[in-house]
Amino acid sequence: MTTRRFPSFVLFLALLLCAAPHARAQQTRPRTALPAQTPSQTTVAVPTLTPTPTPAPFEGVAAQASAYHAPFAHGILVQRRNGETIIEQGTDQLFNPASAVKLATSLVALRTLGPDYRFPVGVWMTGTFDRPSGTITGDLIISGRDPSFHYEHAVSVARELNLMGVRTVTGDLIIAPRFTMNFNASSLRSGERLYDTLDSTRRPAAATRAWLEARAALKDAESLMTTPSVAVMGAVYVDSVPPGATHLLTHNSSTLVDILKVLLCYSNNFMAERLGDTLGGAPGVEQYLERELHIAPAAIRLASTSGLGVNRLSPREMMKIYLALVDELREHNLKASDILPVAGIDPGTLSRRYAAHPARGSIIAKTGTLVRTDGGASALVGEFRAQNGETLYFVIFNQRGNVTRFRSAQDNLLYNLQLARGGPAQFPYSPQTLAMRLVDTEYNRAAATDEYEPMANE
Repeated sequence: MTTRRFPSFVLFLALLLCAAPHARAQQTRPRTALPAQTPSQTTVAVPTLTPTPTPAPFEGVAAQASAYHAPFAHGILVQRRNGETIIEQGTDQLFNPASAVKLATSLVALRTLGPDYRFPVGVWMTGTFDRPSGTITGDLIISGRDPSFHYEHAVSVARELNLMGVRTVTGDLIIAPRFTMNFNASSLRSGERLYDTLDSTRRPAAATRAWLEARAALKDAESLMTTPSVAVMGAVYVDSVPPGATHLLTHNSSTLVDILKVLLCYSNNFMAERLGDTLGGAPGVEQYLERELHIAPAAIRLASTSGLGVNRLSPREMMKIYLALVDELREHNLKASDILPVAGIDPGTLSRRYAAHPARGSIIAKTGTLVRTDGGASALVGEFRAQNGETLYFVIFNQRGNVTRFRSAQDNLLYNLQLARGGPAQFPYSPQTLAMRLVDTEYNRAAATDEYEPMANE
């Protein structure tokens, strides 16, 4: 099929008309616990369009945009799975992919850790444990790097300790470096939140709600009849796990696949950066892509694993990353919808954008938005289905313009491509509440709390 370098869809005229220029650490007691924040991107509804044969070459778009003294740029690649190109424009130019970088982070994580990997959080103690009184005479220590650890998980840890007989800790709560909770990068602040959440008399209302909602989602009626609580009498410190500390239990997070689904639906920057840390950060992800996908060093530059900042990638290389991600999922009998948002159905960055759109349920994609960086950057990467049975894969990068209008133009392009193939066709998909994705945790704990022996440092 002949490659169309100058598509005849109304999108490119829309880009012309719509794109606008614009240019043992400190001792502390916790105070008020802050609500958890999940970064997400603003979305807009898109009107229904009909196809048009009017040509709108990119040269005309770029020429008129330059009249505003701030030319914007766009790169587009749409192809079939066999590599046959449907549309291409600027495919080898470098753009800022924004949060579409999270696709690269997800690919490297899946290949490195595996889809069933669970992040461990270890619970330790020093001193002795008296079962009759339920008292640890010593310190309680928490270590681990779970990017998804939240209020409901902290209450769950308190419940597990209660099941082991632990009710009171006379010493301090020691938080190992790099432990985080509620998407807060500060280990000390995370420790303060954990301190409050473990103790039912100090527990924030938000933590109680998260716990009750998690148990209800799991249909765990027995846990709903109890109030887990572990009171720590000392202060909160950040320090490493002491040599000779006794391992009490390990909280294992939900699987990596479930974590990725939440991360990508909400485009959670914190989770992406924390996940990236386990992969060697942005340099580690970049080197992996160069080595394993044969991406030329000149064709990629990553400043973050979340997409924040100035990153660079071409549409062609991003397509290579996305298809490698799809292939990796298939190796494990998974689909793109198992980790990416389905437009208009899953909550997050593509929920309202496609909620009332005819293409609802027919597009699986990752968004990217940076309002100020590179004069405004917007990306959409993924796949769509059409009534003629085709599934097409796409990468759309836009820069130097109004990101809201870029999104509208992206949606229009995909919809017109679907209309040319009989219209949108929904993917087979049964949505699951995202809260369920992060509560399916597991525990490993000692058999008897009065027979603990010191274990090696974690």
